[in-house]
Amino acid sequence: MKLLVKIIPNAKKTEAVGWEGQTLKIRLSAPPIEGKANKELIKFLAEMCECAPSEMKIAKGLTGKQKTLEVPCLPTI
Repeated sequence: MKLLVKIIPNAKKTEAVGWEGQTLKIRLSAPPIEGKANKELIKFLAEMCECAPSEMKIAKGLTGKQKTLEVPCLPTI
């Protein structure tokens, strides 16, 4: 299943903020340097979906704030 995500790096804590239309807005405590924010995003969503991080994949937007992820199930927020 595909999930559209908008990330806000360098936040005080990692948390899901809510939905903007069909896009899930997430604040990440990690900086957008050397893929740290992407790793934090995968880890956070894997915990929310109760699945392994290896099951998640960033399909589009590796270097941007708008991302499309392939997830085994959608999180319940």
